[in-house]
Amino acid sequence: MEQLTDLKAILHSKRANIYYLEKCRVMQKDGRVLYLTEAKEQNTYWNIPIANTTVILLGTGTSITQAAMRMLASAGVLVGFCGGGGSPLFSGSEIEWLNPQSEYRPTEYVQGWLQFWFDDSKRLHVAKTFQQARITYLQRIWDKDRDLKAENFSAANLEISSALTGYSAQVDSAVKVGDLLLREAALTKQLYRYAAKTSQLGDFVREREATDLANGFLNHGNYLAYGLAATTLWVLGIPHGFAVMHGKTRRGALVFDIADLIKDAIVLPWAFVCAKEKMTEQEFRQQILQKFTEHKALDFMFEQVKQQATRDDWS
Repeated sequence: MEQLTDLKAILHSKRANIYYLEKCRVMQKDGRVLYLTEAKEQNTYWNIPIANTTVILLGTGTSITQAAMRMLASAGVLVGFCGGGGSPLFSGSEIEWLNPQSEYRPTEYVQGWLQFWFDDSKRLHVAKTFQQARITYLQRIWDKDRDLKAENFSAANLEISSALTGYSAQVDSAVKVGDLLLREAALTKQLYRYAAKTSQLGDFVREREATDLANGFLNHGNYLAYGLAATTLWVLGIPHGFAVMHGKTRRGALVFDIADLIKDAIVLPWAFVCAKEKMTEQEFRQQILQKFTEHKALDFMFEQVKQQATRDDWS
């Protein structure tokens, strides 16, 4: 059996795999975590490289053994139960992740986070910093991603550059979190409008319960981003409830704050491109995960959270 030290050989920020599984049984066999698919002729086992995995989403028709959960926990893999296609995410009756338990994670990050979190002005400052980082990341990814350029997505587009410049100025001038939320919603609508027009999906309306491909892919991609954000916070030991923007009344809201760093840059454009190409859920998921890895999305999340948790320049 793999030793605990072997399982932790790959840093979470460098891990490449997110799995969505359905209609299978996850189990431990010969010191490995496998999932079993049942067919008419024979049953097939597939290996999950848990030392290089960040998140596993268990969809419809899945089950998991206690032994498999023990190994996943020892490797620091987050597990979530979800509906078909990756959404909605649920565990029992609450929207939550099954976090691996460890009392030996670092304390410096949560202690640094709490040093500013109870101060409204400092918490607002961190929220603004995240929003500016979100804009910078989108500009960088859309500028250098050749595949997006081939699909006519460009941060240099007058409509997009104007929207991002305007939003950046609005972020700087915001005096409360409510202002940020309103302006963020307006920016997101502009990005949806641009993406729909660029992908020839001009009649698009964002509805989380809608059944069209673009809305479905947005839901699916967002939950994958939530998995990366939850992994980042779990590894750094920061509870999900200490949000800076999405409100102190929503349990787990910090996951949404961190996921927002990369959603517009990667999930949003590819949801529309893949919808235009009429891809399957699996093809879309493969595309998103490839782009997460290519653009080091998880590294970026870790970098941004660690910077805010360890800053010592508060006046």
